[in-house]
Amino acid sequence: MGLNTTLTKDTICLHLKGVNKLDIINELLDLLVAAGKVKDKDAAFAAVMEREAKMSTGMKHGIAIPHGKTNAVSDLVACIGISDNAINFEALDGEPCRIFIMTISPLEKTGPHLQFLAEISLLFKSHEKRSKMLKAGTPEEILHILSE
Repeated sequence: MGLNTTLTKDTICLHLKGVNKLDIINELLDLLVAAGKVKDKDAAFAAVMEREAKMSTGMKHGIAIPHGKTNAVSDLVACIGISDNAINFEALDGEPCRIFIMTISPLEKTGPHLQFLAEISLLFKSHEKRSKMLKAGTPEEILHILSE
């Protein structure tokens, strides 16, 4: 279960409006709910916030990967949001984030969840891909960048 099979143009937002971590998480969840991927937004929100309470999912290089496990989904779901503004996501490197990749998995399915997170972390070690994503003009462009 990779990025290309999980993401669709309906699960990509190029101009997130949120100004803080909670706004961004809610906006990403709204995207997944609107796409019909999440059955219970409150349960999904609780799962993501429970994970954030353990340690921020703000990584390095301006990327955050908020994620959680809940039965509000039947399979792994994911979305990508790009913010025009740098958001303090309490990242490991102390830098603000602009690229957000949310994934939510069912409680009992650990393998795809870990595989997805590993694929994301490898993908975004590339400065070129991160740069292209920040400049993308359409969700289709993001999908193309991810498939390169």
